[in-house]
Amino acid sequence: MRSARKRWFLQLGGGLLLLGLLALVLDRLFPLPLAPQYSPLVLAHDGTVLHAYLNPTQKWRMKTELPEITPALQTAIIAKEDQYFRYHFGVNPVALVQAAGRNLLGHGRTTGASTITMQVARLLEPKERTFGNKLLEMLRATQLEAHYSKAEILQLYLNLVPYGSNIEGVKSAALLYFQQPPHYLSLAQTVTLAIIPNRPSGLVLGRNNDQILQERNRWLRYFGQEHLFPPQDIADALLEPLDARRHPAPTLAPHLARRLVQAQPGTPLIHSTLRPATQAKAEDLARNYVRRLATLGISQAAVLVVNNRTHAVEAYVGSADFGDQGSSGQVDGVRAVRSPGSTLKPLLYGLALDRGLLTPKTVLPDVPTNFQGFRPENFDKHCQGEVTMERALTYSLNIPAVRVLSEVGVPAFTSTLRQAGFRQVARDAPRLGLSTILGGCGATLEELTGLYSALATKGRWTPPALTTTQGAVGASARPRQLLSEASAYLLTDILAQRTRPDLPVDAASSRHLPRIAWKTGTSYGRRDAWSIGYNKDYTIGVWVGNFSGQGSPALTGADVASPLLFDLFNALAYNSSNEWFAPPASLDFRLVCAETGLVPGEHCDNQLIDYYLPGASTSHRCQHQQEVLVAADGTFSYCRACVPAVGYRRALYPNVLPEVLAYREAQGQPTRRLPPHNPACRLVRGSSTDGSEAAAPLAITSPAAHAEYVLDAADQQLLLSCAAAAEVRQVYWYVNDQFLRAANATERVFFRPPTGEVKISCADDHGRNVDVRVLVRQL
Repeated sequence: MRSARKRWFLQLGGGLLLLGLLALVLDRLFPLPLAPQYSPLVLAHDGTVLHAYLNPTQKWRMKTELPEITPALQTAIIAKEDQYFRYHFGVNPVALVQAAGRNLLGHGRTTGASTITMQVARLLEPKERTFGNKLLEMLRATQLEAHYSKAEILQLYLNLVPYGSNIEGVKSAALLYFQQPPHYLSLAQTVTLAIIPNRPSGLVLGRNNDQILQERNRWLRYFGQEHLFPPQDIADALLEPLDARRHPAPTLAPHLARRLVQAQPGTPLIHSTLRPATQAKAEDLARNYVRRLATLGISQAAVLVVNNRTHAVEAYVGSADFGDQGSSGQVDGVRAVRSPGSTLKPLLYGLALDRGLLTPKTVLPDVPTNFQGFRPENFDKHCQGEVTMERALTYSLNIPAVRVLSEVGVPAFTSTLRQAGFRQVARDAPRLGLSTILGGCGATLEELTGLYSALATKGRWTPPALTTTQGAVGASARPRQLLSEASAYLLTDILAQRTRPDLPVDAASSRHLPRIAWKTGTSYGRRDAWSIGYNKDYTIGVWVGNFSGQGSPALTGADVASPLLFDLFNALAYNSSNEWFAPPASLDFRLVCAETGLVPGEHCDNQLIDYYLPGASTSHRCQHQQEVLVAADGTFSYCRACVPAVGYRRALYPNVLPEVLAYREAQGQPTRRLPPHNPACRLVRGSSTDGSEAAAPLAITSPAAHAEYVLDAADQQLLLSCAAAAEVRQVYWYVNDQFLRAANATERVFFRPPTGEVKISCADDHGRNVDVRVLVRQL
């Protein structure tokens, strides 16, 4: 008896083992269908849908996540479709027997006894309804139960059920008919969506609402009788009207949505960092603002809002109107490479501060200067002579910026831009020169806004984040310290000043000025207007212009971009904290000479207080005046080698750069040049008046080196001018090594040059000389 029972158990175990092996083999031979193709959804930081796209089969099939399947939705669906769903293994044998009896005997309603799992199998692999296909559905249902949990199977069902037309899934129906995600629906709305899948073509929301309402209330009463929901909830649901109609899918942030979907193909749910209210407000402000600029020939704007504390992008406006094909609205202005104008100047001055080259009160020349053939001009075509570094930045002067870049070095500057994620600059770095600081390079609004966000975060740059699961799409950069905390604070302190020329006309009287630090920029030809500002909470970047590249006389950062920047700060950050930046411990104060911004020297009577970086800022003493030995009547100056025993006196003379001295004289400003050196001195020419071997520079300011001049008239002439040291009285001009004429140091000389390559030389009365070569053509 025992042996028989043992054999029976062995046979049973072997049979079960064979059955299990067979099931594994069949599972491998007939794998589950591929996962359904969902509609890509771009979500806001709070999970709400910003933008939805049709799936590859042109259907609205939005993926419902497990947390969105509320207990009420689960209860309604299971009670209506498959009340034993949680207990069977894909097939309900009792329901099958009952359905077979009804169908064979003709008693009652003909049914198919399909469980929710079997319906999932049919929705995954639609087939004609035959007996054989029914058996396949049952096998697939068993296979699904082996691979997925009940919650996952229910999720699949709710993602695939039809709701008529091209709408599939409960989330698609909830958003398109009720404009709410499933977990925000009321009980009445939930039951409404639970009853439609059985009759998707007969119960169409918005067209058969009265019929749907009756069916909904019938099921609500049934659920009440079964005590599935509290009586009060049922009573309230019965009183709720049904006013459903089909709405368009959400289309906020179309540029960012397209960017994220292209970067993550096949991802059904992309969680962005955008805030819906911030995004909607930024879109409205940009759209309405550009409408007012239409008469000025300006058609587009782009906006980027970055949270400085989290580095998350909270608003992303690629254009004023995505659907405006006439002005290329589908172009993404946040990523478009444009000329940045003067917006890179703060970074340059920050690098110079960290290298000790200057401090806020350092005086810089602002005079016409030839930088090896490059002759920049200020935006207003005027020069101010000499300005402090903070004024040069506040007034966005070009000539001082080019001079500082020549000291910092273009490679060092572009290397820092590469660290800050400037991709076009990284590609073009070998070809970039001094014009880079004036907009002679390519940059995007995203890159510039991220750069200014670094100023707001103690000089530390972090890529702006577009999604909650990763940083900026396509960006692998890590946080980097671009500038010291001290220089970042100094730049902020300067950029927050309100006495400046780039404040919009009547801005103080016509609008509330937010407390921000900001910088404007205008590209060559007035094609791009920039304004980028920040406080402790936000950095906002604004670009205004035309995607076609067409310029406009009114297109400047101050007058066109800044008003939108101020409106954005007032709308988005009006209630943000009033906390402002505090000076770091790495900064200190010192007295400097007001004439140069350097540590006061022996003859510096006019002094003021300035910030400096201990251990970094230069400690050179000021020498804006030099003591010179001159004859009693002031006719000659003496060096140490020729000074007489008596008959001389000591006098102070300005010690300024030759180009500054030349500018002052050209402007008719009072100047004092050194008297000519003692002609009886036997000292070798080229020495300075104090006997040292250093010689003041001599530079040709016109014509520009390596420039090409086209003369279109027989009497058209070329200008010769130079910048000479203070002691120089006379210069000598040569053309192709042939003497032309002598002239005073500040005299402007005109001559008719020969065609072709021309060598122009200038020598001063101290033996110094300089050459330039130009190309002359004739029309």
